[in-house]
Amino acid sequence: MTQSAGPESFGRVAEDKTVYVRTADGERAVGQVPDMSAEEALEFYVRRYRALELEVNLLVTRVRQGNLSPDEARKSVANVRQSLVDASAVGDLAALEGQLDSLGPVLAQQSEQRKAARAEQNAAAREAKEKMVQEAEKLAAGNDWRGGVNRFRDLLEEWKALPRIDRSTDEALWHRFSTARTSYTKRRKAQFAEQASKRDAAKAVKERIIAEAETLATSTDWGATSAAFRDLMQQWKAAGPAPRDVDDKLWGRFRGLQDQFFGARQAEQEAEDVEFTVNREAKEALLAEYEPQITPVTDLDASRTAYRALLDRWAEIGKVPRDSIRPLDSRMKALETAVRSAEEEKWKRTDPEARARAEETAAKLRDQIATLEQKAEAAEAKGKTKDAQSARDAAETYRSWLEQAEKAVADFSG
Repeated sequence: MTQSAGPESFGRVAEDKTVYVRTADGERAVGQVPDMSAEEALEFYVRRYRALELEVNLLVTRVRQGNLSPDEARKSVANVRQSLVDASAVGDLAALEGQLDSLGPVLAQQSEQRKAARAEQNAAAREAKEKMVQEAEKLAAGNDWRGGVNRFRDLLEEWKALPRIDRSTDEALWHRFSTARTSYTKRRKAQFAEQASKRDAAKAVKERIIAEAETLATSTDWGATSAAFRDLMQQWKAAGPAPRDVDDKLWGRFRGLQDQFFGARQAEQEAEDVEFTVNREAKEALLAEYEPQITPVTDLDASRTAYRALLDRWAEIGKVPRDSIRPLDSRMKALETAVRSAEEEKWKRTDPEARARAEETAAKLRDQIATLEQKAEAAEAKGKTKDAQSARDAAETYRSWLEQAEKAVADFSG
């Protein structure tokens, strides 16, 4: 701040209206105002001094508050100091210079603080860049092709936001970062190129599968064709994805062909289920009719006759629903077991006719099996695969019964 004496005490006006300012080096003329009184002339140059004083005070305040960088502050101090050298003003110019001189230690301290802060900032920036380089190199060695590219983009923006550090270190770190990014980009492009090649190959495989499926879609050979479609589905899965713009369309075509075949098979099976349900009801009615005649076995001949009659009528009825096979077979097996047990009991009692009856039953079963096999062959020759299969299934059932009958004959032979 200036001294308590007013600035007017640092100047005088001569008789010729020349205004002088007093300095440590003596008086110096600052100007001449002939058209004013001495007081007005002096006040004119005092006002100029106050303007300089205000400028110096503002600069001192800004510097002490740290509103200017040390370099900017030094430049401003030098400019103001130069303006004081030959200032056309009346006042304590030495005090103003003293205020400027007082900023020297302040600027020195601020410079040291700035230097320390810059060193700390550089250390932080270097640490941040080293971490970014390490992350970039890790990404470059990995296979995160989608998340990695976004992360590299973010890292680059973060890098740009950081201050530069010493040139050699900064360039070395940037070289590592850039090399990692380039390596990742090349590997990513190669990976996508390989994927594109695989997708093109998958497209060709799926088009071949569709062409094969088109030849199967109208087939009525349900078993073999179902297996063929299952095999095609495994091939489809193994082929992998085709290009995105065609993969869904290819799947739609293939799925449509599957739906066509399996829909037809479902309709056929539903029709068979109706027929098989009728057959089940017929067999259940037979069992309801013959079970009281066969068991309990009180008259072996009557039970055996009834059982044979049941077998004859049973063979004339076709297949039943899958979930009804086991319950019906169990009931038939129970009747067979009851008759066989009674025969064994009679055999144990040395019934001379037991062997003949056992042989007759076996022969009858053989005849029935032969008849069913001929029936199957005839149906197969006419292309009636369903009837042929039904006859073979019935023959298979009779074979299981024949095994029991032959065992009975063998027991008699033993």
